[in-house]
Amino acid sequence: MLHNSLLTTAAVLGAFLTQTVSSFSQLSARQTSLETYLTNEEPIAYKGVLDNIGSAGAKVDGAQPGIVVASPSKTDPDYFFTWTRDAALTLKALVDRFLVTKDPSLELLIQDYISSQAALQGVSNPSGSLSSGGLGEPKYYVDKTPFTGSWGRPQRDGPALRATASLAYAKYLIANGNATTAKDIIWPIVNNDLSYVTQYWNQTGFDLWEEVQGTSFFTIIAQHRALIEGSAVAKQLGLTCANCDSQAPQVRCLIQKLWSSSGGYMYADVNANNGRSGKGTNTILASIHSYDQSAACDDATFQPCSSRALSNLKVVADSFRSYQINSGIAQGQAVALGRYIEDVYYNGNPWYLTTTAAAEQLYYALSTWDRIGSITIDSVSLAFFRDIYPSAVAGTFTKGSATYASLTSAVKTFADGFFAIVQKYTPANGGLAEQYSKSNGSPLSAVDLTWSYAAFLTAKAARDGKLPPSWGAQGATSIPTTCSATSATGTYASATNTAWPGRPAPTCGAGTSFAVTFNVKATTAFGQNIFVAGSINQLKNWDATSAVPLSADQYSDSNPLWHGTVTIPGGTAFSYKYIRKDSNGAVTWESDPNRSYTVPTTCQNGQAVATLNDSFR
Repeated sequence: MLHNSLLTTAAVLGAFLTQTVSSFSQLSARQTSLETYLTNEEPIAYKGVLDNIGSAGAKVDGAQPGIVVASPSKTDPDYFFTWTRDAALTLKALVDRFLVTKDPSLELLIQDYISSQAALQGVSNPSGSLSSGGLGEPKYYVDKTPFTGSWGRPQRDGPALRATASLAYAKYLIANGNATTAKDIIWPIVNNDLSYVTQYWNQTGFDLWEEVQGTSFFTIIAQHRALIEGSAVAKQLGLTCANCDSQAPQVRCLIQKLWSSSGGYMYADVNANNGRSGKGTNTILASIHSYDQSAACDDATFQPCSSRALSNLKVVADSFRSYQINSGIAQGQAVALGRYIEDVYYNGNPWYLTTTAAAEQLYYALSTWDRIGSITIDSVSLAFFRDIYPSAVAGTFTKGSATYASLTSAVKTFADGFFAIVQKYTPANGGLAEQYSKSNGSPLSAVDLTWSYAAFLTAKAARDGKLPPSWGAQGATSIPTTCSATSATGTYASATNTAWPGRPAPTCGAGTSFAVTFNVKATTAFGQNIFVAGSINQLKNWDATSAVPLSADQYSDSNPLWHGTVTIPGGTAFSYKYIRKDSNGAVTWESDPNRSYTVPTTCQNGQAVATLNDSFR
């Protein structure tokens, strides 16, 4: 995955961080000051992210270049997959870091991620193919092959988040005279994702936590931002995204519909009879994703300092005060936060990333107030401010006044309190799992969760005033008079150009990952589908129940084509067959003999690709 320069940088960084981790492990995170903890934990978190990415990742052997692995954990739970959502949020954090550091090794990693997503967009999966809904597939194996087991699919936040992460780097390229690269390599990937958003934004899907199907607040916030930012970048590239412009206002209209004026919070998700109150940290994560350093404290885009976002934070945080580890913590002080109080996964516990998210929202709010020079308290936000500053009253308080100083001091203390909770329950070696026990604070579930580390880094950057660039929220505050459940079908096309300028063309050979496309003409009746299985792991070792699904999005009576792409190392020899499955589950294998193929080791026009053209026997 990495050039020699990056490997050298990674080796030096690894040596330094190993020493840092070693010395930090001699301390107890609970016994150091918050400042010391944050300083010591930052390089650990950064290394934790890098260890879980691509073929050079120290803890994810077998991952392809640019692939972000959720966690090295393979049992109880098995998180050794790449999730579109987690990967995009992690890469957005790395792009924002790159914009500050200009680290060339980090730039190569970002490019590898974008290249890997171009390949994943073309992998047919249980959600469909590129143009038939496949972009909503939530996760893949780390070798870029489809996960075909039972799962909550589709998940409609992934394409929007991937577009946002890719656009962040595209804007850097444009600003630095490389608009052609952004247009030729990044835009085709982004256009596919934006087409998915405009087509499916008003359809239900599984929520951020992959548990219930409905309308997720986090998802629509992510979709709205992607459409606004995508349209702006398209204009910079001399292109247009007409569907972005037509659909974004309607998405923004839907955002307002999820506000509970009586409860003072945003509904995390809207579903029928799901047994939840609707209060959840999905909404806090949505607020920090929607943050724009150039925006005002507007409710329309749910900015972190907006009255609704602050009221929501109070209500959501208060809902977790029943956790045992939160016992005795006074009202108005930070507590450990989980996903939602009705959670039963691992018996329902606080998460590191949800707790740091609350801190991040408040740091962003402080930055905005400092920039605009005032704080406005109204009837919606008053309860939040009175919780942390009992003498708060409605009004506008300008920077430089005693009240402004007292209010911002109280907010800063509240924000640091959430980081102090994370500090308290971080083990001595600095490792961040997914959860920590609501009873005693011990780490639980997946170890070294990539998203936990990335969330720490973004919250720490917000505290340090290292703010992500504007995405255009200040121009996206008007609300349509009437909300409409519209959609717009865009264009989809394989993004095949990943030849980054200044990087040598890929050298193909044994072990190189080849995108092998299976084309088979197979006449089928309604309810029948075609799959491929074979003698290697990538083809599920002849297991018909988990065989690789093929897509019929190009099927016609005159050309009954089923197709799909699987990533297989160059030089691999294997046997395979196609399978027809009926709607009742009946399986028909094509007739003998087994087909055989050896993946080439030579690139075609600089691309590691191969194609098989067959007819069902």
